[in-house]
This record gives sequence, structure tokens and C-alpha cells, in this order.
Amino acid sequence: MSNQKNNSSSSGIGVVGLLGIVFVTLKLLGITAVANWSWWWVTLPFWVGIPIFIIGALGAIAYYTLHRK
Repeated sequence: MSNQKNNSSSSGIGVVGLLGIVFVTLKLLGITAVANWSWWWVTLPFWVGIPIFIIGALGAIAYYTLHRK
């Protein structure tokens, strides 16, 4: 019997990142309605994680501030 730890990590592109790459590709190739979109909309999937992180950080700060003994 071995005492090895299972240190698996998941790294790679997620669904949102893949969607962003597809949008950029379609925009650059001029395919479908995505070609008429603003670059802000095309790159939106890449930026969606920032507000989620900020909201989570503010929530954690509020929680620990209110529950400090």
C-alpha cells in the first residue's frame, strides 16, 4: 500500500474564456452578427471575473468586520 497524496490541480480554459475566444475569432473573421458588435461586448467574457471577485472580497470584508469579537 502506498501513502501517496493525490495532488491534482485543474488548470485550463473555462467555458467563459472559451466563449471569449470564440467571440474574438468571429469578430476578426467578420462572421455572423458578432462582427457588428462593439469590442466591449466581444471581450466581455474576459472581464466578467473581475466584478465577481470584487463582490466576493467586499462580502468577505463585511462579514469579518461585522462578526469580529
